[in-house]
Amino acid sequence: MDPLEGKTLEFILNELVKELGFKRMGEIVKIRCFNYDPSIKSSLKFLRRTPWARTKVEQLYLSDVLKLD
Repeated sequence: MDPLEGKTLEFILNELVKELGFKRMGEIVKIRCFNYDPSIKSSLKFLRRTPWARTKVEQLYLSDVLKLD
């Protein structure tokens, strides 16, 4: 079973922000929307049109929030 099944990008992002915060996320995944004036809205916009960044965020969710490797 896919652990991401049924989880929206917004849900994943909110969980990561709650668990790690934008500062820590920006240290792990070096993308501008996490490091400069971060918000859920701007991050969603960027991640929806940038597949490589979305993949990194999903991997971060799996490894840090769900503790799956």
